[in-house]
Amino acid sequence: MKSSSDLKTMLASIHRKSYPAYKDLRGIYSFGDYTLSIDHVQGDPFAAPSSLSIRIPLSTAGFPSHYYREKHTRIALQDYLNRQFEQQVYHFSFKAKGSGKSGLISVSRCGQEILDRTACEITASDLTARFTVGFPANGRTINAPELEKILFEFLPVCVRKSFLYKNQNAKTVESVFFLAEDQQYIREELESRNLAAFVADGAILPRQSGVSDKPLADCVPFSSPDSMRIELNLPHKGKITGMGIPVGITLIVGGGYHGKSTLLNALESGVYNHIAGDGREYVIADQTAVKLRSEDGRFVKDVDISMFINDLPNKKDTHCFSTPDASGSTSQAAAIVESMEAGSRLFFIDEDTSATNFMVRDTFMQHVISRHKEPITPFLERAGDLYEKAGISTILVAGSSGAFFHIADTIIQMDCYRPVDITDSVKELCKDFPLPPADTPAFILPQSRRVMSTPDFREPQGRRGGRGAEGNGHGPRENRGLKTKTHDRYTFSIGKESVDLRYVEQLTDFEQTAALASILRYACENLIDGRKTLDQVVKLLLHQLETKGLSSVCGTSYTPCGLAMPRPQEIYACFNRFRRQ
Repeated sequence: MKSSSDLKTMLASIHRKSYPAYKDLRGIYSFGDYTLSIDHVQGDPFAAPSSLSIRIPLSTAGFPSHYYREKHTRIALQDYLNRQFEQQVYHFSFKAKGSGKSGLISVSRCGQEILDRTACEITASDLTARFTVGFPANGRTINAPELEKILFEFLPVCVRKSFLYKNQNAKTVESVFFLAEDQQYIREELESRNLAAFVADGAILPRQSGVSDKPLADCVPFSSPDSMRIELNLPHKGKITGMGIPVGITLIVGGGYHGKSTLLNALESGVYNHIAGDGREYVIADQTAVKLRSEDGRFVKDVDISMFINDLPNKKDTHCFSTPDASGSTSQAAAIVESMEAGSRLFFIDEDTSATNFMVRDTFMQHVISRHKEPITPFLERAGDLYEKAGISTILVAGSSGAFFHIADTIIQMDCYRPVDITDSVKELCKDFPLPPADTPAFILPQSRRVMSTPDFREPQGRRGGRGAEGNGHGPRENRGLKTKTHDRYTFSIGKESVDLRYVEQLTDFEQTAALASILRYACENLIDGRKTLDQVVKLLLHQLETKGLSSVCGTSYTPCGLAMPRPQEIYACFNRFRRQ
């Protein structure tokens, strides 16, 4: 390890040299309280900025050990520290001048959710923060004094104000720890009380807009119906009340613009913890919950959709169904089966984004089109079995069909953003409007051993000096060195294949998508061999991520900033939408 004075000397020696001379700075330097690592140097001032990291011994950082002893409190503390670092860095970004990205200092920008990110990690002995810096230049000539200003003036201030406990407000740090413990307590209470979700009284559910996830000002706070109100005694906040949604089938109804989708969206987001002030701090849902919808045109591979779709006119086998271009009903059926494989115990469904013919068939339609002419068994006839025989609950928003009232265990009416429990009154009304008897096929849990394969990523014959690649395109050797590019929050490419996750609605951050790209690339290069099942591949990945973290799938000599851990459900969803052989 070199000293900070060595770094100063090296900076002076490369001043006004050509930009590639910056690469000589790669290495680790001691700055007393912390070490600075220059992990990757950009090729020119207009390229993606350089990757840096700082490492502070936990003994130096000084945070009480119980704040990061458990996983949920560690992630909360990491999130808080990253936000503090972001605030400090903001004041110094572009204060050093030059061309292109010169002077840029950037760290992960966190949203309302608390995620496990590579931007800030706490291990058994160290606290590591990762960020990017645009190394200054005039044109393509090194401006070393400006970089010296960043590394020796700006950065030490940011580090010491962000990562040393003695410089933090102790009460604020404590409140982060307390909130994480309270949120974890609610999650544990869901299981012990047979609840699918919990929404605290006073929660602010509406968001500012479709492009802002911050709470809406001057809106109606959530108030639970008396019949569904439960009391929780949190370890730190103490007694709170709210609506406990029991397991089973829950129907959310109401007039347009009365808050049905707002409640559902809040519950969908409840698989994540939220920061204080978000309004949804105590909106908690089963962590395995998945939002389902139709996805016209999506790729489906070897999925057993027979419990929903069978006896197709073309005699195509639905016990192992594949298509490059699924219909709305087929895609929704496949998504349910895939989510079951991913271990989901709760489905969120909004009638507005579902395939109508998949969800329900009314009485008149059943008279016109007889049962034996309709290959689709609607979700209406399967929801009860999914809960009773597979242990999977459903929370469904409906506004057009009264048939769902008959299967619901709990019915919530949203009235001007206030929930009303109308279960008993509706069940009485259902007696006057019985459903016609349905000849529903027997419920059989899907059986699948889907072997994971990949596209053939090989160069066409004659490329690379006229020598074609050898092999079948399935194994690790052929896929080594795949390139990925994350385009936005919902799409990335691997090789020349594009992966579209726009309808995986619980992806909440660009960095989760970037992580999924790295995870998929690692799987293609190291795990997918044409023999392992998709489930086996994902479980191997989950074990590796749990024991070694996201750094183990990055494919680089250093861990980059800008990755956030996705849930297992999103990993399965990503792999299922990856077009392959």
